[in-house]
Amino acid sequence: MKRHMKHWQDVVSTLVGVWLIVSPWVLGLDIHTNVAAFGCFVVIGVLLCACGLCEFFIPEAWEEYSELYLGALLMVSPWMLEYKAALPVATSMAMACGGLVLAMALWVLVTDDQFGWMRRRLAH
Repeated sequence: MKRHMKHWQDVVSTLVGVWLIVSPWVLGLDIHTNVAAFGCFVVIGVLLCACGLCEFFIPEAWEEYSELYLGALLMVSPWMLEYKAALPVATSMAMACGGLVLAMALWVLVTDDQFGWMRRRLAH
């Protein structure tokens, strides 16, 4: 049986996850000086990649809702984990990556023909 990716947005979110995993080293974030930002990027990146892999095999709405939550969590992480003032580059990256993931998840949730919000609205 041949498998294919149902949503191109999932590829984008997965690539953002890969970027988040490697970004602490690329940006020079030291785990010893700011473990919160370092850990946040790596953990959310791994979770985004896991959601992307799940979506490849079994596309479900829960994966999009997970990405929605992870994108929002990434966007508020500089304030929650208090690295906003110390790491402006990491803050900008968290906002940009979180916003992109949030937008991709919302896009799928609105437009998907199987579990999208527009389908539900048109069905009623």
